[in-house]
Amino acid sequence: MSAESAAPTPGTVRPGGRTARTRSAVRDAVLTGLAEHGYPGLTVEYVAERSGIHKTTVYRRWGSVEGLVADALDLAGEDAWAPPDTGNLEGDLRALAREVIETFGSASAAAAPTAFIAAAFQSERAARALRDFYTERFARCESVVRRAVDRGEAPSGTDAAAVVRAVSAPLFFRALITREPIDTPLADQTAAAVAAAVRAGAYLPDRH
Repeated sequence: MSAESAAPTPGTVRPGGRTARTRSAVRDAVLTGLAEHGYPGLTVEYVAERSGIHKTTVYRRWGSVEGLVADALDLAGEDAWAPPDTGNLEGDLRALAREVIETFGSASAAAAPTAFIAAAFQSERAARALRDFYTERFARCESVVRRAVDRGEAPSGTDAAAVVRAVSAPLFFRALITREPIDTPLADQTAAAVAAAVRAGAYLPDRH
């Protein structure tokens, strides 16, 4: 059977045109359902009712809750978000860290993204989608470090991927592992520490 004739896996088709609004409505319903009920409580029936899309259509296009969650993450990764450009490395890192605070700093804001992460521990498909989402999002952030190198704020050869992960990792650890509060002063402190480490050459390949 050729690739052209193979039936697509439900939840992997990316509808466009007239059906783009359907996909958006379903994604919004998935986010609401995750926030209200978590991954174990999310059902296709809930998404269909909440989105106003017939259950048969939801099953045909997404197949299952796994497909719904994976596609919601795919759609999130297709946005036009760009990393901040404050004009200096520490300012950019501070802005990135503060975005983590905005996402995970309160129970209401963190409900849906935390549910996505919980889903990744229960579904390999959701785990792949989450990994792809963050891989792509961090890749966008690497321009922050490249600009810093061009301005002479960071040594040539600085590992951009390591830097952008380092500025968010302590915040993710507190928010998701130890369940400690995170706030703006902590974000700024983390950004300052990572910027100082960059200037000191801590993220050069021979330091790894």
